[in-house]
Amino acid sequence: MASVGKVAYTTAEGRQELLDSLATATDAIGLALASLGEAYEQLDEHNGDRLEAELFGPVQRAYGRAKAAHSQFAERHGLARRTFESAAPGLPSTGAKGFIDSAVAAVSDSDADLAELQDSGLPGEVGDVEVRAAISEVRALLAGVRQNARALERTLGR
Repeated sequence: MASVGKVAYTTAEGRQELLDSLATATDAIGLALASLGEAYEQLDEHNGDRLEAELFGPVQRAYGRAKAAHSQFAERHGLARRTFESAAPGLPSTGAKGFIDSAVAAVSDSDADLAELQDSGLPGEVGDVEVRAAISEVRALLAGVRQNARALERTLGR
């Protein structure tokens, strides 16, 4: 039995909790990705290229890594894998800046979930080296999104 904080888990319960937490974080990254896709559609070519390189690319890689980590962890431990569906980012009237803001909020939510998961010690107690590394990698990919989004937004409409 693993004990994380004040909660005692069986190994199976802990693994399922880790998998569920990773899925929640992955869903948030998926929403960010969808929001950035919508923002791209509303930007001029120059700003669209910038959004793609500085925001969409890192978020897309983080999403792929998070989905793979979820699937691989589930497979290694005989748990049910999940299919991640495309998120609905909102109405076009949200505007490029609104979509970028939504993406930043979703990335922040995901990062907070992943940080909480790391801080809980659960990946160490019931996880494995691969899932711990994946969580760190996803967080590193998302690390510059807020700053890059703000820099891009300062140039919109000029």
